[in-house]
Formats: sequence, C-alpha cells, structure tokens
Amino acid sequence: MEMSALAEEMTAWRRDIHQHPELGFEEHRTADKVAGLLRSWGIEVHAGFGGTTAVIGVLRGARGPGRVLGLRADMDALPMDEQADVAHRSVNEHVFHGCGHDGHTAILLGVARHLSAQRDFAGTVHFIFQPAEETLRGGSTLIGAGLFDRFPCDEIYALHNHNGVPPGKVGVRAGAILSACDWFRIRIAGTGTHAAMPHQGVDPIVAGAALVQALQGVVSRGVDPLDAAVLSICQFHAGTTINVIPGTAWLEGTVRTLSRDAQKVVLDGLRRMCDGIAASHGCEIRFEHLQSSPPTVNAAEQAQAVRLAAAAVLGEDGVVECRPLMASEDFAFMLERRPGAYFFLGHAGRTCHHPEFDFDDGTLATGAAVFVEIVRRRLS
Repeated sequence: MEMSALAEEMTAWRRDIHQHPELGFEEHRTADKVAGLLRSWGIEVHAGFGGTTAVIGVLRGARGPGRVLGLRADMDALPMDEQADVAHRSVNEHVFHGCGHDGHTAILLGVARHLSAQRDFAGTVHFIFQPAEETLRGGSTLIGAGLFDRFPCDEIYALHNHNGVPPGKVGVRAGAILSACDWFRIRIAGTGTHAAMPHQGVDPIVAGAALVQALQGVVSRGVDPLDAAVLSICQFHAGTTINVIPGTAWLEGTVRTLSRDAQKVVLDGLRRMCDGIAASHGCEIRFEHLQSSPPTVNAAEQAQAVRLAAAAVLGEDGVVECRPLMASEDFAFMLERRPGAYFFLGHAGRTCHHPEFDFDDGTLATGAAVFVEIVRRRLS
C-alpha cells in the first residue's frame, strides 16, 4: 500500500486524536484507538505494557527471522489551552496536542498499516506507542518495566516535527541532536523581619538575587566553550506583603546540556554555588534535583541509515544536516540502551508548544515513507 493512498486515513486518525487529547499516562482513548487499529491489521498487540497506557505492536516479516527494529511514537498532549481555529479543535479543556504527538502517532499507525499489508522483510518490527513524553518519564518508565527484555531491539528510531527544517525535508545528524534536561528547585531559609529593620533578620531575597547572578558563571566559566549548556532560573518566589522581609524564598529552573560531561559540570557547579552563597549570606540553602534526562545522542550508523532512507524517498536535496536543539526528549533513555537515531520532519506552521500550533498533515505521508524505507533497508 502506497503512503500517498494512506495519507487521507492518517489525516483522519491524526485529527481525531488531536480533538481528543490526553495527558501523560492518561492516554486511554488514544491507546484504545491505536490497539484497535493494530489488531484490525493482524498485528500482535500488547496493550498496557508496564502498567501504563503504552501499546506495543509486533510484526514479523514474511522472509523469516533477522534484525529487530523498534519504531517509537509518543501519544501524550500538553496541559494548555488551544487557540487555533480548526474544525478538529480540542474538546478537552486545558489539554491540547500542541507538540504534534497526534501526528507522530498517526505516522506510526500509517507505517504499521503499510507494513502489515506488505511483510516482505526479514526480521521483526516493534511499534512502540509511548505515553508521557512531555513529562520526560514515559520512556524511562517503559525501560524500567523491561521494554527491551520483553521486546528486544537491535536498533531503534523516532521522529519529531520541526518547523526549523523546511517542509518536505528531513533533518538528521550523528551525535547529540537534543539536550539533556535537569529540573531543579532551590530553597532558601533566612530569618524574617520588619522591612525597616533588616539588620535583625537574614534576607533570603538578597541571597536569592546573588545566587541568580552567580549561577550564570557556572556556564560561562565552567563549561567548555565548544560544548553547549543553558541554565535558566524560571521562577523566584518570596514574600507576601510590602513591608516584611520574608523568612524563606524558593527558585526553580532547568539545565540543558548536550553532553554528559557538561551536565555534570553544571549540576556540580549549582550545588557548589548554593553552598557558597549560603555561607556568605548566613542563610540555609537546599538544592533539590527534581528530575533528569540524558542528551538525545544518535549513533553514526543509524543516523546514516536515516540519511539514506530519506534521500531515497525525497532525493538528496531532501536531507538536511541539522543543528542540535536545546530542547529535550525522553527517547534519549532508549538511545542510551540501544543504537538508533532520532530525526526531524520538516513542517510548515507554528513551532511546538505555541497555543495555535497544528500538525502539518501534508508531512504525514513523508514521515511514514521514511520510516518504511528505513525498515526496508535495515531488514532487507
């Protein structure tokens, strides 16, 4: 079955999923739809893997055993309101497919539909429909539940829409393509006092302000200039009224890095700066490392496999050697355990996480065709 013939079906699936978005680990309707379609095509289905909403489809080629490929799509939406004026607008308040996971799911369904009708390959394909990518916990949860023990993969692939790549083209690179992500909270305990008598207290706001400034030096003076890191303080909370110095303050932020080395340098520097500011200001500062994910690193061989497959589908001019992004992705956990590649599917329109974002349906067939060509080449 040609991808062009599937484009209309993929569009219908995508818009239905878009209209009924679900948050991470709550993708029950989406998972039921995916499982039902896979079963209708004669694909072996394992629903609810790891006690989550994950759906794993298993398809064995007609030409006997061989290499095993994993193809992954994310299913979850974002906790935000949609502002796009489209017929398939979200019907769920404060839930919106603002990152394009509806499109990714539809693409992988299209691949499964195509391959189930034309099983002319040697080996096995595991279709991994993953929950909770936006939380950066879905992938690691599946791995912890034994994903690769139950469904072994010799290599694994995933894609993501990206309006920084021209529509109709594919972007890929060997090495880090997305950054690691670390979330942190810093709690400052001082001593509250009257605003007119600051000498009788320990001001956590002054300590926090000094800390915000000092932390920028962790990147500018700690990280190799040929590496990359971004440290952002995104929240600073303190006080309740205009004439009282509060007793506490807290800050939250993120660290984005393209290597494990830079990740360690910045996190160590964060802790060291907290200790130093606490000592110099006479307060208590507690650093809390809330969550961590690794950089998304493509293996050279599998990145080249994507290039060759995309060139076969789109022509040589259809493949772009893309720059890494400082956004993050929990497919990184899978790439730490299996060689593989993550690539960008160019699209027209808003960037991800914009309230008017809508997946470019014109790219569905392209994404599916590249996946199918990867399977054809790697399982030939």
